[in-house]
Amino acid sequence: MIPALSIQNLTRLHKELPKLLQCIRAAGGHPYLVGGSVRDALMGVSPDDLDIEVFGAPMEALASKIDRQFKVHWVGKSFGVLKIGGQPFDVSVPREETVTGPGHRDFDIRCDPDLPLEKAAARRDFTINAIYWDLNTESLVDPHGGLPDLNNKILRHTSGKFAEDPLRVFRAMQFSARFGFEVHPSTVALSASMEADNLPRERIFGEFRKLILKGIRPSLGLSFLRDCGWVRQFPELQALIGCDQDPHWHPEGDVWNHTLLCMDAYARNRTGDPTEDLIVGLAVLCHDMGKPTTSIHEAGHIRSPGHAEAGIPVTLSFLSRLTEETLLLEAVPPLVAAHMRPAALFRDHSSDAAIRRLALQVGRMDRLLRVCQADRQGRTGAVATDAFPEGVWINERLRNLGLQTQKPQPIVQGRDLIRMGLQPGPSFSPLLDACFQAQLDGVFDDHPGGILFLESLLRQNGIIPHASS
Repeated sequence: MIPALSIQNLTRLHKELPKLLQCIRAAGGHPYLVGGSVRDALMGVSPDDLDIEVFGAPMEALASKIDRQFKVHWVGKSFGVLKIGGQPFDVSVPREETVTGPGHRDFDIRCDPDLPLEKAAARRDFTINAIYWDLNTESLVDPHGGLPDLNNKILRHTSGKFAEDPLRVFRAMQFSARFGFEVHPSTVALSASMEADNLPRERIFGEFRKLILKGIRPSLGLSFLRDCGWVRQFPELQALIGCDQDPHWHPEGDVWNHTLLCMDAYARNRTGDPTEDLIVGLAVLCHDMGKPTTSIHEAGHIRSPGHAEAGIPVTLSFLSRLTEETLLLEAVPPLVAAHMRPAALFRDHSSDAAIRRLALQVGRMDRLLRVCQADRQGRTGAVATDAFPEGVWINERLRNLGLQTQKPQPIVQGRDLIRMGLQPGPSFSPLLDACFQAQLDGVFDDHPGGILFLESLLRQNGIIPHASS
C-alpha cells in the first residue's frame, strides 16, 4: 500500500471525498484517480488536488447526481470536465481528441464513458501521468508502463498522440526539471520532429515559470530543449551554445554549460517567494547573454568586455518572446547589467556612495546578490566554490544603510522647497536632483541634514530661503 494512496489518507486530507464518490457510484460510474494526483502520491507527496476520471456513466448523469450535494461547474460540456465548487476535485469522463487544425484549441473532443481505459490513457502526455488508481478496489492500473518509468526517473511520452500538442515539448522541459528525470530518447526524437507553430507565448511562459519556480534541476529541462532542437525557438539561448570562455575562470566550458550550472545553483537557493524567485531566476538565465557578441581572444585568453551591459537588449528580446509582464521587463535587465558590479565593489573596497548608486540602479540589492551568488557557484574545477565573500561584505553594508530590499528614496521633497517660499516650476527639478545626488554621496542621511544642505544650496544660487518649520 502506498501511504499517500489510500481512501483513509485521502479522506483525511479531503473530507468530502466519500460523499463525492457516493454520488459518482449512484450515477453508475466507476471512479479512478489519475494524472498528477497519482504521480505525486507515488513519489511520496500527498496530492492537494484530485483528478477523478469516471468510466461507465454519462456526464449528464454524473452532473445530476453530484449537483445534489455540491455546486457543479461545467468546463465546457464538450470537454467532459466538472469542477466541484469549493472542493479540490475535478471530475471527468474518458474522451478522445482529434486534431482539426493548426491552433492549440483546434481539437475535436468526443466524450465516451465506455472508452477502454488503455485508450483513454493514451491521450495523456507522459506515462507517469497515465497511471490510474482504482478508487473502488484501491489498486493501481498502469496501461502504459508509467510505474517503471517513475522508478527509473524517465520521462516518456505515452503515445503518438503526444505530437498533436506542441506545448507538450515545453511540458517535458519543465517536468524533467521539476522531478530530475531524464527524457527518454524516443521522446526527444519525437519532439525534434514537431514544430511550435501557433503556441501562444503566455502558455510557453507558463511552462518556463514552472521550470524556474519548481525545477530542482533546471539544467535537465534546458538540456532537453537543446537535445530536441527546440532551443532554436530562443536564439538568445541558442547563441550561448559554443560561446567559449576562458578555461581558467570557467573550466565547466562554454556559456551554455555555465548558465545551466548557474540555474541549478539558483534552484538550490530559492526563497519560496514566487515573484522574487521568478525575477532572480530569469536574471540568472539571462545574465551572460551579452557574451556571444562581446567575447574576444586576446593574448591567449578569452575576455568578454562590456558583456553585462550588452546583455540588456538581448535579455529584453528574450523576455519579450515570453511575456508582457511589466514587472519582469523592468526588473530583470538591470540585474543582468549589474551582475559584475558587486565583485568590483568588494575588490575596490568601494564607498557607501557606490553601494547606494548601485542599489538605485537595480532596485533591490538582495536580488542582485542572489544572481551573483548563482553566477559564482555555476562553475566546476578549482574555481568551484560556495564561498561568496562579496555578498557577505555588501550585505553588511546594506544592513547599515537600510537598503537590502529597497532602493534609496529622496529625503528632500518638493514640499520642502515650497515651505521655503519657492513656487513650483522648472527650477525644482535641478534643485531636487542636486539634493538627491548629495544624499547618495553621503553628505546627509536624514531630513534635518537634508534641509541644511538645501538651505546652503539655495544660498549658493542667490536664493534666501524662508525659515522652514
